[in-house]
Amino acid sequence: MSLKKINDTIYNTLVHTAQTWPEHLAIADEYGELTYSQLYNEVEFLKKELKTKGAIAGCGVALITKNNRHFITGLYAALGCDCVVMPLAHYQKPEEIKKALIEANIHFILTDNISFSELGIKTENISNSVFLFCATSLSPFTPTVSFIQRAAVMRFTSGTTGDARCVILSHQSIAERIEAANEGLQLTENDRVIWVLPMAYHFIVSIMLYIRYGCGIIICEDFLAENILEKAQKHKGTFLYASPMHIRLLASGKKDYALPSLKKVISTTTAISPAICKQFEVAYNLPVSQAFGIIEVGLPIINLQQSSEHPEAVGVALPAFTVSVLDDAYKAVAINEVGHLAIKGPGMFDGYLSPPTTRDEVLKDGWFLTGDLASLSKDGLIEIKGRTKNVINVSGNKVFPNEVEEVINSYPGILNSKVYGQKHPLMGELVCADIMLVTKDGFDEEDLINYCRQALSSFKVPQRIVIVDHIEMTASGKIKRQ
Repeated sequence: MSLKKINDTIYNTLVHTAQTWPEHLAIADEYGELTYSQLYNEVEFLKKELKTKGAIAGCGVALITKNNRHFITGLYAALGCDCVVMPLAHYQKPEEIKKALIEANIHFILTDNISFSELGIKTENISNSVFLFCATSLSPFTPTVSFIQRAAVMRFTSGTTGDARCVILSHQSIAERIEAANEGLQLTENDRVIWVLPMAYHFIVSIMLYIRYGCGIIICEDFLAENILEKAQKHKGTFLYASPMHIRLLASGKKDYALPSLKKVISTTTAISPAICKQFEVAYNLPVSQAFGIIEVGLPIINLQQSSEHPEAVGVALPAFTVSVLDDAYKAVAINEVGHLAIKGPGMFDGYLSPPTTRDEVLKDGWFLTGDLASLSKDGLIEIKGRTKNVINVSGNKVFPNEVEEVINSYPGILNSKVYGQKHPLMGELVCADIMLVTKDGFDEEDLINYCRQALSSFKVPQRIVIVDHIEMTASGKIKRQ
């Protein structure tokens, strides 16, 4: 059933699901379990409270909660008021939150008992609820988004290169991308999803999709392998949507859990090492499927059919999407050559908030250029090589940081790495790497370099290794690059 048959709003997808499967499990988290009828009742209560406090159509609501049922309740309650919702991660720094509130023209803040005293913001309790509420000084009659019809959500991009932008999606765009994504995922009311990702950054072709199709959402309070496995076993999880970090922890974690119910494992957010995919497949007898997701487009590419044979690939375009690899003149490159990843299809973003920019002003001949460099095989398999802005130029040779990081991260005793270029007067740039170690005891830098030489061309081998205590990540789990 299409969204048009469910009264054409994302809120009404919850209404439809609650009416169709009222006693099905909707959420299991640290607070217990909720059926879809119970979830609907909680959302309806909060929706009415928001309306009494002045939330009207077109208002901007910042949703700041922890990773639990409150995010889902707050999201749908605000959408039920026809507000534009902007989720923010609760662990963001106060100044980051303040900047986002101002840039996005937010009228109200909705949070589950998170203090904003550092920002000088006073909140009030919503009776009989865990939620706190705050009205900003912006007039409710000044719409948050005036140039996009029926805007539903706003979300800042991850800002891997420091240039995060606020993406706007309408109800119709969300509906289109949800249905397009599920052509590949094929989730139904019989699925139980094991949830480990931050909801503030992954909620459209995930949380909203699961609600739309009546799935049960099993929320893990932390990402320890034992906890994830325990929840998957207890609730008979069928689907795991996780980051490479989670997959890696599970692959090397405890193996005394039988997971016969698990049918699909999707790795997203950033590239995953084929070695980790193989390790997971050996441990759980289930291949890891890479997927390529991006806030402007959704989930257009998944490797569901060849994940075991080609774990390095993010997959093929889903039926509703067209994918190409283009040169600088926006012409298709030859098979297996590297170029700019470009996508066409349903559910694309409606615009950027600041400066106000519509989708049509961004697309190039109908293509959305993702900013990624990729190659396309004759079988249609797409492999991501890196970000356009992050390519390192060594004497005219291109080096993709992801490729080098994959090799470094497979070296024993390394937790994580970040590869980048450093200017050089003769070579153009040199390859450098920051590395995080399990322990510094016994680490041999020269041995690591020799290890890289065995797997990489000479110009890709790091010329400078720096041991660091921390590698900065974006809130969505990607390495933050300057």
